[in-house]
Amino acid sequence: MGSVRRAARPAVPPVALVLVAIGSVQVGSSFAKDLFSAAPPLAVAWLRLATAALILSLIARPRLRGRPPAQWGVVLGYGLVMAVMNLAFYLAIQRIPIGMAVTIEFLGPLGVAVVGSRRPRDFLWVALAAAGVGLLGFTPGELDWVGVGFALAAGASWAAYIVLAGPTGRAWTGVTGVTVATWVGTLVLAGPALGLGLLGAAGPAGSWLADPRVWLLGATVGLLSSVIPYGLEMVALRTVDRGVFGILMSLEPAAAALFAFLLLGEALRPLELVAMACVIAASLGATTRGGEV
Repeated sequence: MGSVRRAARPAVPPVALVLVAIGSVQVGSSFAKDLFSAAPPLAVAWLRLATAALILSLIARPRLRGRPPAQWGVVLGYGLVMAVMNLAFYLAIQRIPIGMAVTIEFLGPLGVAVVGSRRPRDFLWVALAAAGVGLLGFTPGELDWVGVGFALAAGASWAAYIVLAGPTGRAWTGVTGVTVATWVGTLVLAGPALGLGLLGAAGPAGSWLADPRVWLLGATVGLLSSVIPYGLEMVALRTVDRGVFGILMSLEPAAAALFAFLLLGEALRPLELVAMACVIAASLGATTRGGEV
């Protein structure tokens, strides 16, 4: 009678959920790049957001009436950033290896992690990350600077996405803000994406709108890159320490390179791997605080 019931442990360790989420995102990126032969990156980005919007609407239906303009403003900005982030990343991996793109893109969240920091050591992490990305300019062969530019744009959008996540979460209960933002991103990209499809501007395969494979794989990309990882991360964050979560997320560039190699045969050169290691080390350093997680 005086016994205390212990809280049930999760069936799957939260760290495992985060690792599966990371793998899911990067497998989705490889699927997306493979799909570019049949549909342009703009169409794939739209299909990803549309799939996520439809599924999230079934899970978390938002209350739309009676909301002040300020709440709409923040979620509209969040959705716009989401659209730009996805499109810029896909335009980047169309031109450069996925592992390289994720490495460059990671400068965004790294910048957010150290903004406002008063620790001199954090600026060393930024310098290390910048040096790592700078090494990419010395890789053998011609570097596609347009692809690098798109990756930097994706990183800046990722930083804005992180900054707007807090206000959106406070203004909209649960994940309803993400649902609305995903619909905003879907609507922003719908016109250009469908317009390209109607014009048949998808390359040798013709219009992607008439290709059932594109719709199926596009929906798969949406599940792998948005729905599954977001759900797993939400469950994991209930119990996992946020410091541990940040450290695990620092592994994304390596996971991106690994799955791109396994699924697409994309192999990074030694100097590119060194650049990736610099960014991962910088992210790990910025995530940990005084040696504590």
